[in-house]
Amino acid sequence: MMRAFEKISFEQFSKDVSNDKDLYDSYELPKRATKNSCGYDFYAIEDVILHPGEIKKIPTGYKAKFMSDEMLMMVIRSSMGFKYNVRMCNQVGIIDSDYYGNPNNEGHLWVALQNEGNVDYEIKKGTAYCQGVFFKYLTCGDKPSTERVDGIGSTNK
Repeated sequence: MMRAFEKISFEQFSKDVSNDKDLYDSYELPKRATKNSCGYDFYAIEDVILHPGEIKKIPTGYKAKFMSDEMLMMVIRSSMGFKYNVRMCNQVGIIDSDYYGNPNNEGHLWVALQNEGNVDYEIKKGTAYCQGVFFKYLTCGDKPSTERVDGIGSTNK
């Protein structure tokens, strides 16, 4: 299997974002900005305005598939935190390989942002606001028998 980003299905997009087929067809998949970039930029599918102190959950429209011994780490773009005090609510998102295709939401990736600055922060449609980096990881040899059957936060159930 090859690592890949995909759009969620239009059916899932209609549930989570909008039933606007033109909007669904218009957004692009994550990509690296330069040949040495490790992160894949996520692009806003719609305009977003974050007022000071506000938290918004932003649908990406993406899902990602990758090997079972890999993870996807999602982080804010450096300039957003450094220059504007906008952060991801969970600081770093860790996405497990079995999140892809789960029956709850197909593995739709979401980003929760908070504006801790003192002015509105605007993310225009098509602007990169987050990035995903793939990593291999090691385990201790344990063999959990539990399988993912749900979406975000489901492994705590």
